[in-house]
Amino acid sequence: MDDSRLHWQKRVRLAIILFVCLLFITVFLVPPHVADALTTERATAQPNDSSLKKVVGGQSTRITWVGTVGDDEQLASLTLNFPDGCSLTSTTYVKVTEMVMTNPSAPQRNQPTYTQDLSATQLTLNFSTPIASGNQAYVEIYDFVLPDKPGDYAITGTYTDTEGNTQALPAQPNPITVVTLSTTDKIVNYFNEQGWVAKWNSVRFLDIFFNPAWIIASIPVLFIGWLHSLLLVLIGFPCAIPVGLGISFLRMSRLRILRIVSSLYVNVIRGTPLFLQIYIAFFGLPLMGIKLDDYVLGVIVLAINSSAYLAEIFRAGIQSINKGQFEAARSLGMNGVSTMFFVIIPQTVRRVIPTMTSEFILLFKDTALLASVGVMEQMLYAKSLVATTGNMTPYIVAACFYLIVTLPLTRIISVFEKKLANADTRQPGSGDKPKTKRVGLFTTLAPLSATDSDPNIAVSPEKHDSM
Repeated sequence: MDDSRLHWQKRVRLAIILFVCLLFITVFLVPPHVADALTTERATAQPNDSSLKKVVGGQSTRITWVGTVGDDEQLASLTLNFPDGCSLTSTTYVKVTEMVMTNPSAPQRNQPTYTQDLSATQLTLNFSTPIASGNQAYVEIYDFVLPDKPGDYAITGTYTDTEGNTQALPAQPNPITVVTLSTTDKIVNYFNEQGWVAKWNSVRFLDIFFNPAWIIASIPVLFIGWLHSLLLVLIGFPCAIPVGLGISFLRMSRLRILRIVSSLYVNVIRGTPLFLQIYIAFFGLPLMGIKLDDYVLGVIVLAINSSAYLAEIFRAGIQSINKGQFEAARSLGMNGVSTMFFVIIPQTVRRVIPTMTSEFILLFKDTALLASVGVMEQMLYAKSLVATTGNMTPYIVAACFYLIVTLPLTRIISVFEKKLANADTRQPGSGDKPKTKRVGLFTTLAPLSATDSDPNIAVSPEKHDSM
């Protein structure tokens, strides 16, 4: 019994000795754990190229660093280390804001009291009143110049809490990507350095609507949008031509039901705004389970809208052809379909080309309405530039791109209409006895008179609008 008790006593003594040793190692030999007092939310640079999408090195930009103070900690000082090759300008300055995150959806802004030491390689901030736990330190460095060498750069540094513990900053989520200056940006910088540009921009109206630097910067971007708009109308308008021709035939059909349906189609399309038709197509069709690519749907809407106008253009052109053309064709044994496609339509196309060209111009300008539903065409590109720059010059450049198409076509229409009017009013000479004339690849039949017709052939006139 005594040996057993002595054995347990030795075990208890050994356990106590081990516990004391472990406590000594924990307290005196293992360094105390310091909780992270700061989390790097982001470190970014403001885009400074002509399109305001990229960060160009060697030019002034704004550096923004945001960090969140950990729970039960306070931020006493902060040091940010910048990449090699950075530089300051004469207008570089620092702004620090404490974002009180009591209500994250609506944080409050406080201006902390601090001292700063800023150089091209480092920024040190010492806060008189530490940044409270859970709040954000919002550091902005204006007119700061990043290295002119392209690459990915990160901001490092250290921070110190109120207990004097100093730690390295956690890595930022994404590096700052720096690119070189593009040719367009070099041109813009050249213009901005000219004295006459400064005098020009001193006039508020000219600066807002005709800024030379933004004219140069907008051209490459809007040229892409112009190609998109041109492609939309170059696909949509040819698709509308056969549809419009078919509707015009239905409008002149003997069957009343076909005339009613085609008239309803034409009147509804022509009687409602294209803007409304675009909204119905882009927001109504997806509700019916019909999902198409935005560009494909844009082409379809433009083609449908233009087909209604082309239907009336073709119908008026067909009805303007002398009825004697039908009589002459029938006297030669041609049926109604052959007469229409080989005699009437070639003459109709010649007469309606000016009006069709006008419709093409209108449709090209109407592509701007697709910007309201997010189709990337010329006006949406211009709208994006205006939204990011606050300058209206891109709209003026977009207008010039529209004029590149509309002005030459308008001139062509004018010349073509004059030639057509001269051809229609020209009277044949006394010695002329032509009964046919060439129109493109087709022959136009002259109306038959009583002396020209064979008395043995009975020609019964029919209305050409009743195919």
